[in-house]
Amino acid sequence: MIATPGLSINFLKKENYTGSHAGLRYYLNASKDKLHVCIYPEPWCFEATPDEDKQWMEFPLSPEGLEEAIEWISKVSKDKNI
Repeated sequence: MIATPGLSINFLKKENYTGSHAGLRYYLNASKDKLHVCIYPEPWCFEATPDEDKQWMEFPLSPEGLEEAIEWISKVSKDKNI
């Protein structure tokens, strides 16, 4: 499982969250009632990665949605053998 120290719904309502796991980078942000999650390959930062290399998913903005998002990131990183 991905370690996400300090990450909570309240944090995401105020700030974006970025990290990396096994060669995969991720970006999370919240708007209204949705959690937007983007994954993309290393080595570039979010802004420097071409849009065609980014994959987006939406989850409910809730503790359960956040858990689902983290599980999705973990699954994608395993599936792609990154």
